[in-house]
Amino acid sequence: QVQLVETGGGLVQAGDSLRLSCIASGRRTLSGYVMAWFRQAPGKDREFVAGISWDGGRKDYGDSVKGRFTISRSSGKNAGYLQMNSLRPEDTAVFYCSARPGAGDRIDRSSSAYELWGSGTRVTVSS
Repeated sequence: QVQLVETGGGLVQAGDSLRLSCIASGRRTLSGYVMAWFRQAPGKDREFVAGISWDGGRKDYGDSVKGRFTISRSSGKNAGYLQMNSLRPEDTAVFYCSARPGAGDRIDRSSSAYELWGSGTRVTVSS
């Protein structure tokens, strides 16, 4: 079983940057897994933020974060990252790391496609 743990959240001001990390631990690594970040603001549905293919060769971003956020993963394929720049108050949410097995290039934007989830890290952006 693989566990995902997110770190790096916090309280920042608008325009600041944060880097979220997702560390996988357990009996298996994330080799061969697609990784994605989702976020959920109070009273809203869980929203796709960014995804990266198993080999890092393909990335996809939600429209609201395109050009500001960058997803990456470690060369050892056991950790993922979300660099968030130019943060806005509307980025305030709990951010979740997720993963699913997949050796192709498809990156799902639906949360139901992912079988592994972390417990989330809170990001609060003040104006």
